[in-house]
Parts: sequence; structure tokens; C-alpha cells
Amino acid sequence: MKISEMNWSQVEAWLQRDDRVVLPLGSTEQHAGLSLSVDSILSERVGAEAAEPLGVPVFPVVAYGITPYFLAYPGTVSLRVETYARLVQDILDSLHRTGFRRILIVNGHGGNQPAQSVATEWMTDHPGAAVKFHNWWNAPETFAKVQAIDAQASHASWMENFPWTRLAGVDQPTQRKPMIDFARMRVMDPEAVRRYLGDGNFGGYYQRPDEEMQAIWDVAVAETRTLLEGPWA
Repeated sequence: MKISEMNWSQVEAWLQRDDRVVLPLGSTEQHAGLSLSVDSILSERVGAEAAEPLGVPVFPVVAYGITPYFLAYPGTVSLRVETYARLVQDILDSLHRTGFRRILIVNGHGGNQPAQSVATEWMTDHPGAAVKFHNWWNAPETFAKVQAIDAQASHASWMENFPWTRLAGVDQPTQRKPMIDFARMRVMDPEAVRRYLGDGNFGGYYQRPDEEMQAIWDVAVAETRTLLEGPWA
């Protein structure tokens, strides 16, 4: 039920029997040796797999987010907070006008957090509509599974290294990178961030066995589907 695989009349038919929809949010930013689209790939995929047995439509991922700290890494694209807030609000307005009333936002990037405030504010102006904002990677059950496997997990580390975020011909380092000092990084400009981070991994191993990653993924999909199923206010 991906929107990209539907036409308008099929969406209209869906809305005659249900008003749920999934909106994935991602980012285009450095992830060390992984794809620049890691956050977009993961949010869209977890949303699609969660929604598939329910038949709920899934919109294409919003592939750009708020990530100014990585702008010294080529390929990174960052939106201003004001731009991003207006973008999310316009999307919600469009969904509501179409007839969607229960919207699950599946977010894949921590910098997109302002979108949650936008959604909360938007609901006050749209009585009867409900938006759930879901950071899939640190939702309670998923994050607990990550921590049970390896507590040292971070941006661009093993916890984002799935078969579908790797790049052909790119070998991952085998060592365990020391964790960065987050307080120190938060006061740096983009050029200083790049000098400090080097390849971009925040710390931890770069890759873990695929069976461990699949176990995390299974929990993430199930947890996301539970939110989609309800209850809804």
C-alpha cells in the first residue's frame, strides 16, 4: 500500500473504509561508510513493513531534515527549523484535506524532533484528527533490544548498519570506536564537528552479525505496527 504504487482512486477507496496513514520522516546526512540516506531508508522501510498486513497506505519518506552539524560532510542537506516546520504542517494539512484523520509519523532522525511539536500544535487546530509521533529507533522495546545486544550504540555505528543501508564495495572497520563527548560536539561548528568525528561514527562497533540486526528489526516492525493498530484517541 505504498502511495507510490497507488493511484488517486485507490486512495479514495481506502478512505471510504479507513482513515489511517503512515508518514515517514528521514534525513540526508553523513553516516560514516553507510548510505547518506540511512535515516530515510530505515524510517520508510519500518513504516512499510509495519503497515503492510494492515493495508494502511504509506507515503514516500520526507528525505530531508534538520542536520546543520553535519554540513561539512559532502552530500549532507539540512533544512532550517522554520522551513521544516512549515513543510510538515503543509503535509499534515494536505493529508487532512484528503480525509486522513489518524496519522502515524515514523521518524528516523533525531534532529527532526521539532516536527513533534508541530504535530502537537497542529492537532489543536484540527479537532478529531490524531497524530502519533514515533522515533522508531529509540522506542521502548526497540531500544531495549539494542541495549541488550550492545549498549555502545550510536549514530553511524552498528545499530544503523543493516543489509539495506550498506553500500556495495565499502568495507566497514572492525575496531570499536570510543564514544564521543556529546556535550563537546554540541558547541562545535560544522567544520569542527568533522575534525572531531573523523569518519562520522559517534562510537561503537561499525557492524554486528546480521542475525542480531534482524532481531532488532523484527522488534521495531512489531512495535511500530502496534502503534498503527491503536488504540487511537
